[in-house]
Amino acid sequence: MNNPIDRRVATALQSYTVLAVIAILVGAAVVPYAASVTAEDEQYVAVVNIDETITGTSTQDTIQQLRELRTNESVKAVVLRVSSPGGSASSSESMYLAVKRLSAEKPVYTSVDQYAASGAYYTAVPSDRIYVTPASIVGHVGVIGTAPSDGLSSSATSGPDKAHQGMTRDEYYASLESMKRSFVGAVMTERGDRLNVSRETVAEASVYNGGRAVQTGYADEVGGLEAAIAGAAEAADLSEYQVVYHNPAGSQGLLVLTGGSGASGNATVTAEGAPYTFRGVDSVHFLMIYGTPENQEVVYNSTTQGGA
Repeated sequence: MNNPIDRRVATALQSYTVLAVIAILVGAAVVPYAASVTAEDEQYVAVVNIDETITGTSTQDTIQQLRELRTNESVKAVVLRVSSPGGSASSSESMYLAVKRLSAEKPVYTSVDQYAASGAYYTAVPSDRIYVTPASIVGHVGVIGTAPSDGLSSSATSGPDKAHQGMTRDEYYASLESMKRSFVGAVMTERGDRLNVSRETVAEASVYNGGRAVQTGYADEVGGLEAAIAGAAEAADLSEYQVVYHNPAGSQGLLVLTGGSGASGNATVTAEGAPYTFRGVDSVHFLMIYGTPENQEVVYNSTTQGGA
């Protein structure tokens, strides 16, 4: 006579076997469907806001976001929604390189709201197309340099204090000119035959409103964000897509525009802490920004002085 416990164990094992087979069959049916949704049905145009001064933590957040969008296969195109007067030279150069890497792999369009000036224009210039509104301010290809409170040295000295003496005046000007040449060169290369002005004109750091920016070749078309999104989707051959908006987390930046623009086209820039001052450090700073630093000695402003 069979043991009733053995019979119950055998029945339970049969039930688990049936459930396992059902699970395998259901899984085989579900997995291809999930993959097809990701691969075919979900296609995105991502909109990234660049609407603050280009400096500090917020810049690193944006660069990380651009890197993630570059590797996300569901994102087929990216639109930069720009409204910024620029910022620090180093952060602007980093943003330019991040956008350039992104545009090498998928369509990148820019929609300019209020500003795409100086470092913000540097950021946008690798885009496939730049859309502007009639009131947008575009351009200002130049570099501003500020000096430490005790000025610049005329010569360097050797010895144990050499590392603490900072830049000499010659080193300072050489750095400024190098940065400006890189900025102007990037505009000439990225805009190419679309530019209707000379390299010398670009180096003058002029600014243009939307319509004039299109005429000079600094921008491609007058249109808003929706036009830029539609253009990016078309460039990516998307007939159906979703738009996702990304707002990088981070600070509002440490450079704040105050006041309005005068006849000269200059605004006032107030420094609220870094990057102008660091603990125990009083040094030079290089800016790609549409405006004049307040309470800082501007030793050289390539936007008002010649040279490229």
